[in-house]
Amino acid sequence: MTTNRLSISQENPYCVTSNSSQLDVQSAQDEVYSFFVEIVNQLPPEDVLREFKGLFIDGLDSEYADYIPGIYSVFLDEHEQEFYNTLKRCCYIIVNNWKTNRKDKYIQELVNLFVNKNLKIKDNNSPVVKTCKIWLENFVNSKDYKDLKLFATKYEESSKGHWANRYTSYLLIDQSVNNKNPKEQQEAARKLSKQIKDKFKFELAMYIARSQSTVSSTTRYKNPSILGDQALRLIKAIVLKRGVFSHDNIAHIFIKQTENQTLKEFKINLEKYLFFSVENQESVEIWRQQFTHSLSLWKTDYNQEIITKEFFLRTCNRVIDYFTTENSKEPSQLFILLTNQGNALTLVIILLKIILICKNSRRHLETRIAHLIRFYENYSEEECKGVIHFIEIFNITFAIYAENVEYNLIRMQEEQTSNQQLNLDGYRVFSQMKVDRQK
Repeated sequence: MTTNRLSISQENPYCVTSNSSQLDVQSAQDEVYSFFVEIVNQLPPEDVLREFKGLFIDGLDSEYADYIPGIYSVFLDEHEQEFYNTLKRCCYIIVNNWKTNRKDKYIQELVNLFVNKNLKIKDNNSPVVKTCKIWLENFVNSKDYKDLKLFATKYEESSKGHWANRYTSYLLIDQSVNNKNPKEQQEAARKLSKQIKDKFKFELAMYIARSQSTVSSTTRYKNPSILGDQALRLIKAIVLKRGVFSHDNIAHIFIKQTENQTLKEFKINLEKYLFFSVENQESVEIWRQQFTHSLSLWKTDYNQEIITKEFFLRTCNRVIDYFTTENSKEPSQLFILLTNQGNALTLVIILLKIILICKNSRRHLETRIAHLIRFYENYSEEECKGVIHFIEIFNITFAIYAENVEYNLIRMQEEQTSNQQLNLDGYRVFSQMKVDRQK
């Protein structure tokens, strides 16, 4: 094995020498990061795990040890948070590399290193060992460790266990935009989220194709949603809205018509745009008024200012907050009202309309979905039926409208009479890759 960059004691191969302990915290961190960047690119995963365990865990998990891993000595002077940040970034330097090189199974082994009964605090532990174990225990009980475990979960297993596991892609997006996370974590989260969403899009397209075929079996490509046969009918209803009054066209018209408007004018027209063609107008009038009132009171000092690109984005993000969560912790009143009343599709279409006029709000929206999942994951699946139904419809709708696959509805049977309700069974859905006209 190649000589690593850390100063290693010959007496204790897992203890940094006094020279390293005298470095300031930032220098020590840089040294450790460089060390793991080097070995994760050069050594087999088993050796990387051994080095990681030696640096952070060996000694603490030894019942009779009278020393601590040397890395702790750098941070013992009340620098728990700095140690925490160092440990976290080292984890993601490794995870990001292994995700890129498809060495996923070793990520689970990295996560499991912290599940060790010997890391529990014992009465005969020295005060300094107890301190180090408390630090590790705090990490294992933190949201950060919970986030780390997301990278060890295979996509195929994401539907198992807790209902929130099905929506890992949103939790990863939340990690990717959090600037407090190390850059390696943000990158790894972004990649894995895209991978999960791409797989969902592919499985949805294949399910649609197979489920409409009389000769193909649907067993190979299962329905990636939990809506059952209702999913195909929902897709047809969404795709049907094409032509002059399609959501795309209306969004394009809105953007053109609101150029150079004041913020006050923009807010008024935005409300009209979002509720244009919303079905069951009477049943939604109460929460429509609630939304209109909230939006009218937002940034009133700027009402006479001409809307800029920045304010366009900020307004769209604010509207997303009204319909999801306004404090990143609890669902908004509008969200609760709409999901409880069974208006999940209406809510999704409104959110879609926002993204169609402001694509840069997409990440903000997905982050808010993550915050909702984090709130509701404390409840059982039975208690969250309305929320889960909303997320499932959201997944399908955005796979159809806001991604790189184009869906088209073709009528296969003639309608018997023009007075009958539209028979969606007489239509078939076809999908194809969208052509990027901007290239």
